[in-house]
Amino acid sequence: MRLLSQEDGKQGLTLARDVIRAVVQNDQIQPPSLPPVFSEKRGVFVTLKRDGELRGCIGLPLPVMSLKDAIIEAATSAALHDPRFLPVRPPELPSIDMEMTVLSIPEEIKGSPEERHKHLIVGRHGLIIRGRGRSGLLLPQVAFECQWNPIEFLDQTCRKAGLPPGCWRDETISVLIFEGQIFSE
Repeated sequence: MRLLSQEDGKQGLTLARDVIRAVVQNDQIQPPSLPPVFSEKRGVFVTLKRDGELRGCIGLPLPVMSLKDAIIEAATSAALHDPRFLPVRPPELPSIDMEMTVLSIPEEIKGSPEERHKHLIVGRHGLIIRGRGRSGLLLPQVAFECQWNPIEFLDQTCRKAGLPPGCWRDETISVLIFEGQIFSE
């Protein structure tokens, strides 16, 4: 994955902030002209926090659209459609802090299911767990912030998927890792 520059990251955050402001206030979105990297297909998550607490986090884990369009989609969804929260209201806008995580392409952990935890680096890798008709994702910064070890990270990602802890040891469960480049306001 080609990394974004700090300036690219700032422009991505500005785009996300402008999108959130527009959708919350029912205005038109006016995307600016952006560098070529924003035309590349990338996965991205937009995380909203208010007073240090999660206020919304939604994204696209796979590179299915341009980074520009993915930021617009993720920012809109994080502000209005995260099922864990009510939509962001206009008075909240000044107190919302934002983070954008641009993802590498997820890759399945190969080898013995019992050894999967040995392939994780907390703070570097994010996780996707899929199986039994369910899927869950946790960004790399979540395990670091919560001070989880690799096994706790795997168990928590199982829970996020609505699966029992430890199911990552089952060969019918897929475990994918990815990296994320994080930009914060």
